[in-house]
Amino acid sequence: MTNTDHREKKSRLTRLAKQIESARKAYFQEDSPLLSDGEYDSLIKRYREIIKKNPELAPNIDPLLKVGSTPSKAFTKVRHDVPLLSLANALEKDDVTKFDESIKRFLGLEFSCDISYVAEPKIDGLSLALKYRKGKLVTAATRGDGNTGEDVTHNAITVGDIPKRISNAPAVLEVRGEVYILKSDFDSLNEVQKSENQKMFANARNAAAGSLRQLDSNITKQRPLRFFAYSLAGMDHNLASSQEQLLKVLSQFGFSINHDYIICAGVDKLFKAYELICNKRELLEYEVDGIVYKVNDFNYQERLGSRSNSPRWATAHKFPPKESFTKLISIEIQVGRTGTLSPVAKLEPVEIGGVIVSSATLHNEDFIRGCDNTGAQIRDGIDIRVGDLVSVYRAGDVIPKIKSINLSERSRDSEPFVFPIYCPECGSKVIKEKNESVTRCNAGLSCRAQVLERLKHFVSKQGFCIDGFGEKQIINFYDLGWLSKPADIFRLKKNHGENSEEPLEELVNWGKKSADKLFNSIETSRTISFEKFINALGVRYVGEVVSLLLARYYECWPTFYTKMISISKGELDVLEELYNIDGIGLKSAEELKNYFSNKENQTLFEELASEINVIKSISKTVSSPVSGLTVVFTGSLHNLSRSEAKSYAEKMGAKVSNTISSKTDILISGDGSGSKLKKAKEFGIKVLAEKDWFNLIKT
Repeated sequence: MTNTDHREKKSRLTRLAKQIESARKAYFQEDSPLLSDGEYDSLIKRYREIIKKNPELAPNIDPLLKVGSTPSKAFTKVRHDVPLLSLANALEKDDVTKFDESIKRFLGLEFSCDISYVAEPKIDGLSLALKYRKGKLVTAATRGDGNTGEDVTHNAITVGDIPKRISNAPAVLEVRGEVYILKSDFDSLNEVQKSENQKMFANARNAAAGSLRQLDSNITKQRPLRFFAYSLAGMDHNLASSQEQLLKVLSQFGFSINHDYIICAGVDKLFKAYELICNKRELLEYEVDGIVYKVNDFNYQERLGSRSNSPRWATAHKFPPKESFTKLISIEIQVGRTGTLSPVAKLEPVEIGGVIVSSATLHNEDFIRGCDNTGAQIRDGIDIRVGDLVSVYRAGDVIPKIKSINLSERSRDSEPFVFPIYCPECGSKVIKEKNESVTRCNAGLSCRAQVLERLKHFVSKQGFCIDGFGEKQIINFYDLGWLSKPADIFRLKKNHGENSEEPLEELVNWGKKSADKLFNSIETSRTISFEKFINALGVRYVGEVVSLLLARYYECWPTFYTKMISISKGELDVLEELYNIDGIGLKSAEELKNYFSNKENQTLFEELASEINVIKSISKTVSSPVSGLTVVFTGSLHNLSRSEAKSYAEKMGAKVSNTISSKTDILISGDGSGSKLKKAKEFGIKVLAEKDWFNLIKT
């Protein structure tokens, strides 16, 4: 599934997460990017697509909540006044259509109207933020993790396209853009590297990133770096009211801008712009890996705002993936944390887009058979067999997938692949639930593979983040009988400290220093935020986002646990309350019910809770008349769509719910209000008309 060590057979998504982290570290910390920006963004996109198609495989890691990586310690850190976010990705036309529809839905616009967009070539380079005070360049910073970047000012001033001073600009101005290298300059640079017996650069983006992040600015000065400006940190309506106007203003300030942008009215024009730039991709002087679509109107951009790591008003439409044929050597079955049996194709190594691919995802039994979970044919109904010559492509130029089968090369004695009816790890009979495409082992904690995967998730960065406690240690301690459930982790020092009968320090490859280091790391991790505690449990369909929503709603874990136990006992009003938490899907709610209905899980939870300290998350306090209040919207609103109204209320510090209860503080009533309005009056809840609500929050 990923391009990591093919000997690892246990967790597809864990390996994918490792690939993401490796790419992030190589790019931001080691000056040697493994992937282009487009490839990296596509990898994140494919990660979410796999989870969407196979949610039971999810290890509750959401890379979309991360931007970039921790800045290198070699550079001074710079805090971005406005987060430097990454872009959401669109790999197919349907994704672009959904992007356009989501904007209209959020803004409350008719789907028939055409929104004006700016379509810009997506430069394959390195993001850079330039801050000017009184027209003078004072700071240049990389993206970093989106909130904090690296100070590369000493290098940026050597780039010819970056003005050191600008005239007639605001007192403070932060310009953002992309550092890149022309194709011709890249070829010349590699010739110089070769002649001097230096390491060759893999691509132009690699060269640009490594050059800008040099500790010696004299090296940077010798590199042919260029800069395209494309945005500001924040929207200055005094400078421009649209993205198109802003590009002209930036040009007037002396910045180089990409003149290959196209103004598009409506999604059909976006597709035409995409085809136009894609067709002349090879003729461009610079490398591009897609097209960026931005809502042109700054008023719309401001209303749309941002998600945790990407703006709602922009997306990147990726160019088609590359593919190649190779032989399928074998099909291996991996068992995940939730018991899902995931088939993986082992391939004869083949180069695709500059990367050696030796494995590919096969998703599930239906995919192998040549159909989807509804029974509809895919690949013209052709199944996949060991020995086949298969067309493999890297979705988003990253994740290997099988596209088609060359039947002319199929052996006459080949046989259809038979999906196992017993778990390859524990031998338990597997099941395939109705209306689901996945096959699952329900042995739970009796299945070694599931236990190990759950424990690995528990100690990961998305859980308790126990430094030095990885897969190798988990397997070793499990096989020794020291570790079988999460609570055992926090008892390791007591049971296997220096004065115990089986001290950790006496194991092979361990010593007192390394043992003490692990014990200290475990001790530090005993205190954990509420949402990370929920996430660490590894409940199916309950990842980082859902965990955060639950933590915000229930506020503390004793309340959460009490509610979950009530649900397990069949208290329907409590279950309905869970169903109606804004952002919590039915599947997540059902899995929480199933999880806490299991006596074994209840015991696990209670044992764990006795060993740790769960604290409330530290959230940014918003001072407003509605801060901390629980509000409910009902009926049709005139000035804002329901989504936009909820988003704005949350920005003001309010807690938005979908259901009326005694804990509701305000009901905002629009046209056509029904049962919620009646119920609010019964509870004596304050009711505000839309106009009165906006007057309240604007005071």
